[in-house]
Order: sequence, then structure tokens, then C-alpha cells
Amino acid sequence: MKILFVSLGCDKNLVDTEMMLGMLVKRGFSITDDEKEADAVVVNTCCFINDAKQESINTLLEMAELRKDGDIKALIAAGCLAQRYQEEIQKEIPEVDAIVGTTAIDAIVEALDEVLCGNCCNHLKDINRKPVHDRERIVTTGGHYAYLKIAEGCDKHCSYCIIPKVRGSYRSIPMDSLLQEAERLVAFGVKEIILVAQETTLYGVDLYGEKRLCELLRKLCMISGLYWVRILYCYPEEITDELIETIRDEQKICNYLDIPIQHASDKILKRMGRRTDRQELTDMITKLRDRIPDICLRTTLITGFPGETQEDHASLLAFVDEMEFDRLGVFPYSQEEDTPAALFDDQIEEDVKLDRQADLMELQQEIAFEKAQNAVGSTLLVMVEGRVPEEHVYVARSYKDAPNVDGFVFVQTGRELMTGDFVRVRITGAHEYDLIGEIEDEFTK
Repeated sequence: MKILFVSLGCDKNLVDTEMMLGMLVKRGFSITDDEKEADAVVVNTCCFINDAKQESINTLLEMAELRKDGDIKALIAAGCLAQRYQEEIQKEIPEVDAIVGTTAIDAIVEALDEVLCGNCCNHLKDINRKPVHDRERIVTTGGHYAYLKIAEGCDKHCSYCIIPKVRGSYRSIPMDSLLQEAERLVAFGVKEIILVAQETTLYGVDLYGEKRLCELLRKLCMISGLYWVRILYCYPEEITDELIETIRDEQKICNYLDIPIQHASDKILKRMGRRTDRQELTDMITKLRDRIPDICLRTTLITGFPGETQEDHASLLAFVDEMEFDRLGVFPYSQEEDTPAALFDDQIEEDVKLDRQADLMELQQEIAFEKAQNAVGSTLLVMVEGRVPEEHVYVARSYKDAPNVDGFVFVQTGRELMTGDFVRVRITGAHEYDLIGEIEDEFTK
């Protein structure tokens, strides 16, 4: 039996997908990326914002046509949308044979077996059960980097966010299990491990009574054959001096932090249920840059949040202009049902949200382009991602570039390189968000 797996949404969802793939392959199923070859389809869905929700629905509808025509024998919906809207999915898309919730991914083989035997089924377990871990994964990111999900769920309850209701409360994965998983990934050939969770900075508080992220980082850095450790999704109020020092002192940890701040107007931050104000954000960013001068900071913003005035928007623009983030993403506010913010009276018109998003991205574009130009003449260690076909140009990433969200370094060389190779590159030019360079040294790693 051949299974087509469609993974949507975030990198945390991708880890769930890779674990389910591992379980299916171990059971004897084979995996295909061709829907014409597939006997069954699993769609791991997302519902974080409206665009993600619509993408998941459209994908399910597309696969439902294959199911209706008899081209596939089973269609399973997994993940966040399936968890949140299981009744609606089964009513509106009856071709879906089974639902596998966010905490029930270890039931994927059982679900598929039941469907292939002609039985529709739902697998929805306690949303706060212990996270599924200790499963061998099928790494889908090319083998040279992989995500390591260190916790599940969230306790912050920001007023706009549905995650606690579909992923549960914050639950850390035991450190020993994470280290064993990291060892397996490195043995498979992974050279960069990227730590992800809804919030990485709180790792360990539920299991050990205190934050243990720094200890986890130090132990990961001891793994032979692992060269880069990258940390995503650090909430600013939880960044400690110990974490800053650990990033600074451990050579394998990329001097890169993803810090989702969402806004910079104190009024809007308070309405969002965030735990920091503008001054605290300024102080934290200043401290990070003082302690780690070459740190690369990424953030995300929400524009058009209910009650956001033109003055609030201008305040956010001024903050972005002052902070000059290295990387920045902006999302129009998505009114998600069952969240407090969805009930706020002062919702913003969609065209206003999009105009404000464009304002912020135009400003950030100027900042990013200037930073790229300033990099010309510098030298960066980069990891090769692949090759531009029929050209002597390789695509690479520096420590400043997380996969799929940041830019690239295009390396011009006649030398043969392999994906995952590390080389030192002198930057000779810049094109918008991307850099261009030439190899300066022999392979360094």
C-alpha cells in the first residue's frame, strides 16, 4: 500500500508528520508523493490563521475528489483543523474516513488499518496527554537539517490565539528522550538541529519545576557530528541572562533568535494578552545586541488587531524603524472563533489590515536591503542547501538564515559541493534579501 502524506502548517506540525511517516513505514506501508500512485492519503492540517485554515480545507476537498472517484481507498484528516472541527469536517466532507487529533498521532497506523477494513473512525485523545515522542522519524527536510520539537501546547493564552484549545497546555518532552532523538538524527546525517515549540524558552518548567532550556542546549552541543543548533520561538519575557550567555558561549549555537513580539503599542500588547511592554522589548533587544554583537534577530508582527488606531500603527512603524530587525514577518490579524479577541467590538476592516501590513513590509524591505548591502565584503560560514540546475551556483544558508523563512547565500564556484557541506564564503554582492558570494576557504566542516 502506498500512502500520500500532505503536511501543512508549521514546522511543529512537520515533526508530527515525520513521526507518523515513521510509524507507517515501520508497519510496512510505502510513501509516495504522486497522488496517481497513492492508495491512501493523510492530510496533516493547520488552523492557526484563516489562510492556513482555508489551505487545509481546500486540500481536503481536492483529496476528497480522489476518494469519491475511487482513485484512493482511504482519506484521513489529522492535525489542528481535524482536532478543532472534526464534526464539521465529517459533515461537510463525508469522503474523509477518519480523524486523527493532535495528541493521537500514535494512532495513525490503527486508523489507517480500520479504514482499509471498511470502518470509519475517530481518534481524539485527551488534549493534555503526554506528548507523543520516542518514535523514529522519516526526515523530510533533505537530511542535513531537522526540527526537534521540545514541547507541546501553550499556557500563555494570548487573546488572538487558538493553539491552547487545539494543542493543550504546555508539556515538555523529557530531556533524555530529546537527546536520544537528536543522536538518532545526527547519525542519520543531520548537521543542524532547530529547536521548536509553541514557546521554547519555557522548556522544562512543567517537568522539572524550572527552565531547563540552557541545560538542554549545552548537552546538545556535546553531540559529535552536530554543527549547528538553532532556537526558534523565544518569548521575550522568558529570555534570561543564562540563555543569552549560553548562546554567546556555545560555539555550535547559532547567534540567531526568533522572538515573536507581535506589536509595540502598549495598548495593543495589553489587549493581546502579551506579557511585555514597549520599553521591556526595547531593553531586551538592546541587551541581546550588547551581549552578542553579531546576533541575528527575527520577529513576527500582527497588524490590524482589534482597536488598533492609526496612532498605534505609526507607533509600530517607529519601533521597527528604531530596532532594525534583521528578519521580520507581518501577518494581518485573523479573527479566530473561540478566542477572546474575536469578540472584541472594534474589529478592523480587511483592506486597512492589508494596507498596514504593506506599510510595515515596505519599511522592513528598506532595512533588510541595507543590511544585505552592508554584508558585502564580509565572510560567512554557510551550509550548502542545493544547486541551481545547469549553473555553477549553489544555494546555501548562513547562521542568519532559518530554513523556509529567511534568505539564501548564492555561492559561485566551479567546485563540486554536496548538500550539508560547510564552506566559508566572502560576500561579493547582494540581491534584495539574498547574498552572493565566492568560496574563500576549503571545507571547514
